[in-house]
Amino acid sequence: MVREGALPVDGPRAVMKMNHENTGFDCPGCAWPDDTKGLHLDICENGIKHVTWEMTRKRVGRDFFAAHSVTELAGWTDYDLENEGRLTEPMVYDPVSDHYVPISWKDAFALVGSTLRELEDPDQASFYTSGRLGNEATFLYQLMARELGTNNLPDCSNMCHEASGRAMQASLGTGKGTVDLADWETADALFIMGVNAASNAPRMLTALTEAHSRGAQIVHVNPLVEAAARRAIIPHDFKDMATFHATKTSTLDLQVRIGGDMALIRGMAKAILEQSATDPKALDQEFVERHTTGFEEYRAVCEATSWEEIETQSGLSRADVLEAARVYREADRSIISWCLGITQHEHGVDTVREIVNLLLLRGNLGREGAGPSPVRGHSNVQGNRTCGIDHRPGEEFLDRLAEVCGIEPPRAHGLDTVGTIKAMHDGDVKVFVGMGGNFALAAPDTPYTYEALRRCELTVQVSTKLNRSHVVHGRRALILPCLGRTEKDHQRKGIQSTSVEDSMSMVHLSVGMKRPASPHLLSEPAIIAGMARAALPDSATPWEWYVEDYDRIRDTMAKVLDGFEDFNRRVRLPLGFRIKQPARELVFRTPSGKAEFASPPLPDVLPEPGVLALGTMRSHDQWNTTIYSDNDRYRGIENLRTLVFMNRADMRERGIADMAPVDITSTAKDGSRRHLNGYLAVPYDIPRGCAAGYMPEMNVLCALGDYSTQSDQPIMKHVKVTIEPAS
Repeated sequence: MVREGALPVDGPRAVMKMNHENTGFDCPGCAWPDDTKGLHLDICENGIKHVTWEMTRKRVGRDFFAAHSVTELAGWTDYDLENEGRLTEPMVYDPVSDHYVPISWKDAFALVGSTLRELEDPDQASFYTSGRLGNEATFLYQLMARELGTNNLPDCSNMCHEASGRAMQASLGTGKGTVDLADWETADALFIMGVNAASNAPRMLTALTEAHSRGAQIVHVNPLVEAAARRAIIPHDFKDMATFHATKTSTLDLQVRIGGDMALIRGMAKAILEQSATDPKALDQEFVERHTTGFEEYRAVCEATSWEEIETQSGLSRADVLEAARVYREADRSIISWCLGITQHEHGVDTVREIVNLLLLRGNLGREGAGPSPVRGHSNVQGNRTCGIDHRPGEEFLDRLAEVCGIEPPRAHGLDTVGTIKAMHDGDVKVFVGMGGNFALAAPDTPYTYEALRRCELTVQVSTKLNRSHVVHGRRALILPCLGRTEKDHQRKGIQSTSVEDSMSMVHLSVGMKRPASPHLLSEPAIIAGMARAALPDSATPWEWYVEDYDRIRDTMAKVLDGFEDFNRRVRLPLGFRIKQPARELVFRTPSGKAEFASPPLPDVLPEPGVLALGTMRSHDQWNTTIYSDNDRYRGIENLRTLVFMNRADMRERGIADMAPVDITSTAKDGSRRHLNGYLAVPYDIPRGCAAGYMPEMNVLCALGDYSTQSDQPIMKHVKVTIEPAS
C-alpha cells in the first residue's frame, strides 16, 4: 500500500470492501469463492497487491507518450511499463513520429468501426477476452462479434482450462466443477493437484487450514513441494497473525514427475478396483450401475495397466500410490481439485477425465463434500465462457441469442487463441481487439506472436495500465483506457454494478468504491457499445440504452443464458446465486444420459535421454503477466527471474554448478528449436528429469504448433528442453 501510494485512505478502505457481498467489489485477482459467513477480511497478500497496483496514483497520459517513442518503450522491462501507472485517455499510434498521440473517444470508435466495415470478411477480425471482464460487458462483447458475423472469440481459457471444460463436458455433460465452498468445508479428503495455491489461489489456504483442523486428509500432488503444501497463517485470524502461529495445510505430499498425474490417478483407481474384490465398500457398485456407463471397459484398462508402468510414468513408488489410494478409499467424501499443472499437457483432457473416473468409482458426485473442483485462475474467466465467449458455441445458445436479440449469429466455429495467432501471422486476421489482459506476453512462442500482431492492420487494446501489448502492435493501434474493478462506474441511470462468476459457479455483484483514475476513462460496456455502434451503424441493438443502466443488459441475459433466469433479483440476494449444476443432481447431459467413464491408454511422459521436461509457472510476486517484483519469496528467490529450477542430480550429470549460467534449448514437435541463454541454474527439490521456470519469460520456448490435439491448449507444462553450461 505504501509503495503504490494507497495510504492512508484508499488502501484500508479497499481491504474492507474487497470481496464483500453486494456492497463491495470483487478482487480482480483469482476466482476463489467469497466467504459465505460474513467474513470481514476475506483477503490475501496477492489480492492486496493486485488492488493497490490498480489504485496507484501514478499516471500515464499524453505527456508521457510525447516523451517516449514506442521503439524506446519496447526496450523497457515489463515491470517498468506497468509501473508507470494508470492510462488516462485514448491514444492512437502515429507511425510517422513513432509515438502514441491523443485521440478523442469519438474518433477512436470511428477508426475501429471503419476498419471493421472495410474487411472483406468478418472472420478477418478476432476478439480476445481476459478473465477480468465482467459478465455484462462479456455479453455485449460476444453480441457485437456475432452481430458482425464471426465466432472468432479467443480467450485466456484457451490457454488455461480448456482441457477441464472439454473433459467434464464429455464425462458429465457440464464444463464446470460441481462443488461449492460448503463442500470444501465438509469433505473428508481433499486432493490438490497441479496448483501452487499459496500464490495462485491464496484464499484456498483458509479452506485447507480449516480442513486440517477438523481432521480431514489433504493430499498435495505437484512436482514441486510448494509453500501451500506445508503450512499457512491466515490473515483474518488476528491471534495467529500476532503470534506467527501457522496451521498445517497437508497430510501427504506426492512429487509426481511432470505429466505423471494421470498415471497416479490410474494407479489409485487400479488399487480401488483390486481392493473391491475383498472389500465391498471400496467400490460404490450401486452408483456405478445406476449412474454411469463404460465401467467394464475402464476396469479392463486399469487391469491391463501394470504397476511397473504406473511407477515409471508417475515417478512415484507403488507404496506412494497405494497410500494415496488408501486415503481416498477411507474417506467417505472426497474432492479432487486441480489447476494448470494438470491441463497444460498434450493429454490434459485424458487426465481430467481420469480424475472424474476415480470420483465415479466411489460415488463422489451428487452429494455434499464430494466432486470435481477445477481452480480457475482469473476472477471472471468462468463467467466469460458462461456468458458467451466461446469460439465453439452450442446451437441451443445461438438459437436463443438469435430469438432474443434479433440477430442471425454465425454458426461456423471460430478461432481460438492458437488459431488467431496463426491467422494473424498468415494475414487472414487483420484486426485484433483485446479486452483486458496482455496478449503479447501471455501467448506462447513469443517472437512468432509478436510478428503476428505486427502484421495486423489494426490492434485495439482495452486496458487499465501500460503493458507489452501496447508496444507490440499492428500497423495502426489504439489504446483505450477503461475503469478498474475498484472504481465507481457512473452512467446515466446512476452508479452501476457488474456481476462476476467465481470458480464454483456463484454469481454476485461487484461495485467500485473510488473515484476513477481519470475523468476520460470509460467502462468496458461503454467502450464495447461505442465500438459496436461505429462498426454496425444500422444495428437495431440498443447499445447506448444498454449502457445507461446495466440492469437492462441483465434482463436480456436472463432471456438468453440458461441459469440466469430472474437475473436482476437473484444477483442482489445476499451472496448472489449459484448457477444450477445438473450433474450435481446426477442429471447428465451426455449422449448416454449417464456419467461416462473414459478408457484412454496412459501417455508416455518420459523425456528422451538427455532431455528434460520443463514446466512454466508464476513466481509469488506475480499475477499472470503482471510482475510486482523480481522476488519469489516462497521459493527463496530474490531479485532474479531469468532462472531455471533443476534437480541437483541432473545438474551434476551436466556439469552445472549451483547458480551457474546455462543455455536452454527447446525442441518442438516439428523439430524446430528455440533458445534462452545465460539463465541461472537453481538447485531445487524437483523430480529427476524435470525442470521449471517462470512465464512469461519462458513462453519463448513453447512453439505455437506445440498445442494439445485434445484441447488445443499450448503445452506450457511439458516443454522438451536440453540444458547445458552456458557457452
